[in-house]
Amino acid sequence: MIEPNDSGRASCDVIVIGGGPAGSTVATLLARQGRSVVVLEKDHHPRFHIGESLLPANAALFERLGLLQEVERIGQTKWGIEFVSPQHAHSSFLEFGDAWDKSMPYAWQVRRSQLDEILFRHAAASGASTHEDARVQQVSFDADGADVTAQLADGATRRYRARFVVDASGRDTFLAGKLGLKRKSKKHNSAAIFGHYRGARRLEGRLEGNISIFWFQHGWFWFIPLADGSTSIGAVCWPHYLKTRDKPLREFFEETIAMSPSLAERLAGAELIDGMVYATGNYSYACTQAHGERYVLLGDAYAFIDPVFSSGVYFAMVSAFEGAELVATCLDRPHEAAAARRHFTEQLDKGPREFSWFIYRMTNPAMRELFMYPRNPMRVKEALLSLLAGDIYGRTPIWRSIVALKSLYYMTSLMSLPQTVRAWFARRRNIRPVGPIKGENVIADA
Repeated sequence: MIEPNDSGRASCDVIVIGGGPAGSTVATLLARQGRSVVVLEKDHHPRFHIGESLLPANAALFERLGLLQEVERIGQTKWGIEFVSPQHAHSSFLEFGDAWDKSMPYAWQVRRSQLDEILFRHAAASGASTHEDARVQQVSFDADGADVTAQLADGATRRYRARFVVDASGRDTFLAGKLGLKRKSKKHNSAAIFGHYRGARRLEGRLEGNISIFWFQHGWFWFIPLADGSTSIGAVCWPHYLKTRDKPLREFFEETIAMSPSLAERLAGAELIDGMVYATGNYSYACTQAHGERYVLLGDAYAFIDPVFSSGVYFAMVSAFEGAELVATCLDRPHEAAAARRHFTEQLDKGPREFSWFIYRMTNPAMRELFMYPRNPMRVKEALLSLLAGDIYGRTPIWRSIVALKSLYYMTSLMSLPQTVRAWFARRRNIRPVGPIKGENVIADA
């Protein structure tokens, strides 16, 4: 435990704001470096969080943390993705085992309350001083570090002196808000409604744990089977659609589900757990910078994109591994800090940039055709599956094939130009910002 000194401030090397996947991971890594680390988490684990689908590339990160078996224990194995389109009579199935690199054939669906608590407790076991129900109130920087004020669980105010601050506060974007760094995305704008069901009909056999994506007229649904038998169901749609709600949120959600007959059939006879439905809106954003002299932003504290490809936890953990190296460089080898910061920003931006090209076009008819009729000329299917598996930071040579896949998309768009133009104008109308969504709550990546 890090105790206050004579000045009433507790001194440490690093303060981590937030105890989710990014914060807990970076705290573990920094504590392993022998540093004094304090984690301040505003909630108490286990706590509810959406974002239950992981990527195959997460496995290597869990293994490096020593937690792979724990994740296997709580997870529902996910071998791939099912796409369901109202314009097609068939479903399309993509499996991670068909990716360029065959060594990452599956991932997991997890209860985030379980996963996040495992990561948080592991940070404490690794030597970090962890605090729950601890809300950061103020951070001020000077040339040598930062003063941090937080209200702890017992209501007491605690002051810290840290050499470095890591913001892993998620969509609270604590430092970005204080420093004026946060910008809503001009290229994408989505909202979501979601809940958990008991008794939903899953795919059979080996495919039981696969995530399913259902397109419908206002966006798409996720269907995520969890190991405890429950299923996470969510609709990601244009905020303008949610603004039309004139009835209780649960009733509105049920009417939205009815717009996808295939999904409604899977939920026939299913029970909404605890009667709880949540909504959130306008959640795509990025910050103008990811670091300063004495701070760094990780995961959702820096950027958040649409959850369609389940990338959030992976990007958060990648940013934590990169962030731990950046902190070490800034503290131990400040003469190398400028180059380290450039490398960190490049890595932090790479994932969202590569995924966003597909996300921005997800509701376009041409993109739907590519997913519903996957082909492999020039190994484009293998490259796409590698990207969706999170295999984008290593040496797997997928990028020429990704360029070829994008070319196929543009050719498909030109072949049905009137439909493409209508879809483009509809998207331009729909991504206009709207005000707050009634019933809004916190969402992370699906």
